[in-house]
Amino acid sequence: MIRTAVPADVPVIHAMVRELAEYEKAPHEAKATEEQLHEALFGERPAAYAHIAESDDGEVAGFALWFLNFSTWRGVHGIYLEDLYVRPERRGGGHGKALLTELARICVERGYERLEWSVLDWNAPSIAFYESLGARPQDEWTVYRLTDEALAGLGGQG
Repeated sequence: MIRTAVPADVPVIHAMVRELAEYEKAPHEAKATEEQLHEALFGERPAAYAHIAESDDGEVAGFALWFLNFSTWRGVHGIYLEDLYVRPERRGGGHGKALLTELARICVERGYERLEWSVLDWNAPSIAFYESLGARPQDEWTVYRLTDEALAGLGGQG
């Protein structure tokens, strides 16, 4: 059901990124191209990794795209799950759990001590799913982000 992504998966991963952006009500923010995803996943120095969930009929049901982070407090790497997406018609078939199980297995196998991700606060079905697996929100932390003009300005380019 779960396999490591290969270069031929880039078009379907790109399509699912767009589907996820639609679901999250931000399609205008999904600007990555297939070429960028290919370079990030399969270039000379990969910056991210992906796993594909397939249904029994061989169709792609979903994906997980992730990268390594590092905890100075724990002194080891962890996995940051950037995207977890299962196509609506395939939800409820265990694909999301299987993808998270694979990432947890990688963490345990490699000695990583954290598997982290973000979820939109209005996404009640996903929150309930994550909590059913034992994940807990990190309520005391607020995510901050610099992009576009603010990033360029701070970086001396604006």
